[in-house]
Amino acid sequence: MPPTDSTAVAGQPAIRFENVVKKFGDHTVLDDLNFDVQRGERVTLIGPSGSGKTTILRLVMTLEHLTGGYMFVDGEPLTHMEVNGRRVERRSKDVARTTQKIGMVFQQFNLFPNMSVLENITEAPVHVLGRSQDQARARGLELLDQVGLADKADEHPTRLSGGQQQRVAIARALAMDPEILLLDEVTSALDPELVGEVLGVLRDVAKSTDITMLIVTHEMQFAQDVSHRVLMFDGGSIVEEASPDVMFTAPENERTRAFLQAVL
Repeated sequence: MPPTDSTAVAGQPAIRFENVVKKFGDHTVLDDLNFDVQRGERVTLIGPSGSGKTTILRLVMTLEHLTGGYMFVDGEPLTHMEVNGRRVERRSKDVARTTQKIGMVFQQFNLFPNMSVLENITEAPVHVLGRSQDQARARGLELLDQVGLADKADEHPTRLSGGQQQRVAIARALAMDPEILLLDEVTSALDPELVGEVLGVLRDVAKSTDITMLIVTHEMQFAQDVSHRVLMFDGGSIVEEASPDVMFTAPENERTRAFLQAVL
């Protein structure tokens, strides 16, 4: 039975998908999906395009509307809850409070071109978290140093390379101090020579923090390096899950073997 109040439940996973269904019209993208991501765990979703991986991230970020089932963050219902045996939507302000725990880095950088790099990073902490300009600026400069862009604080995004813009986007997500970080094919829009610099930053984040990560990527070496667990998706369902060592060396499922043979 799903929790019926908005109080986080101790000992619960960071993210839980319970009988999740997502449809676009008559097309079912996710059908009765069930899996957990534990606190501090880094889980990577792999599989062919169109298998529902990005839809999962967009549902957690509430960028897509859940058709059926429930999602939980720290044991707290995300968008829907059960009241007197009925599935009902949570109030938007309660959803917004829960989603403050979640950050997302997209395929496209989505930076504000009219703002400096530092302003892009400090905008949300000031206006959403209520931090002072000085606090936000200090944290922003610290994060820019962390992603190797301390000298670009006053530049505008249009003057940066794609790899630099994506590193700014990572810093912007981290500036909100999220408990959960969603990564959606963060290198897919980059020229091949720029991929390494972005993945290097994310490897450092994985090693130096305990942020829970849910990752969608076609970069299999990156998945192998940073993941605690890898889930293979096909047709909106999990066909196999394993540690990266097992998934990339001795997968059991025939569909997994065929996919990895094609991409590796």
